[in-house]
Amino acid sequence: MSTKHLVALLNSHIDGDEEQFLSIALQVAAQEARQGRADEADKLKRLVQKARDRQRGGRPAGGQTPIPLARPRGELQGLVESSYPKIALASMVLSDDVRARLMRVVRQQQERAALRDHGQVPTTHMLLVGPPGTGKTMTASALAGELHLPLFTIRLEALFSRYFGETAGKLRLLFDQIAQTRGVYLLDEFDAIGARRGDPNDVGEIRRVLNSVLAFMEEPNTTDSLVLAATNHVEILDEALARRFDEVIEYDLPDRAGARALVERRLGKFKMSARSWPSIEMKLDGLSQGELVRAADAVVKDAILEGASKVSSDVLGRALQNRQTLKGKFRR
Repeated sequence: MSTKHLVALLNSHIDGDEEQFLSIALQVAAQEARQGRADEADKLKRLVQKARDRQRGGRPAGGQTPIPLARPRGELQGLVESSYPKIALASMVLSDDVRARLMRVVRQQQERAALRDHGQVPTTHMLLVGPPGTGKTMTASALAGELHLPLFTIRLEALFSRYFGETAGKLRLLFDQIAQTRGVYLLDEFDAIGARRGDPNDVGEIRRVLNSVLAFMEEPNTTDSLVLAATNHVEILDEALARRFDEVIEYDLPDRAGARALVERRLGKFKMSARSWPSIEMKLDGLSQGELVRAADAVVKDAILEGASKVSSDVLGRALQNRQTLKGKFRR
């Protein structure tokens, strides 16, 4: 342990700030892991977990520890957005397979101490792939909500545009935060850095960044942060990078039954009668979850302002058709 960490531990002890004390202990664990002492890092993590369980009066609550309000600091400000989502996976329309896989990840995170006692580690790196609007970003929010963790959203395109030439260094700061502050981290538009090496349009900076990410993926995740990478273009990802994810989850457009369930949920008390649906169900086809939500929200807002008690099939049908038309224009 460095002198800096020892001084910080003593200061937090003197101030009676137990949460800061435990946070510094996790930083020491991260340092131990980076130096190849994984066993020592795991011991520290288990002790921190026990201390936090004791703070809650001995109630393990599935092994989950609430994280105090966390905000990006220093050079990460402006590149990382933090929030505390309240939504759950139950509020999403997902296929049975995707839902089961996500719930398995939640359970592993909640009971991570039990896994480590048996020499196993929870899933911490996930790749979410699929068309825009199919629920990748919302999945990150739902996982953060399920685990009562902060959600940190990293805009990789902004990282390149603002700090071209310094991107690898900025990513190192981000990786250090992941090691020190437990949370759900969403790397959106991941193809911005995950493109194949050797691409004719590649530049040296992007190759250096990709190599940095590859190295990061090999580092032990000492805080059990959940790192989600989302992309609409899985076909251009470097194969060496894709292989390093614990889980690769594919999202697709909802089928007609799923689309109807999603729209009915968004309509809430303004929902239509069952006999109204056959006339508009065809207009659900081919629309993403995001497009369906926007269509439903548009008619609900109009109903509220007009003092209506329900939505007519004609009004909803027009809103869905508008989304179909708009989608068709962008395909050209």
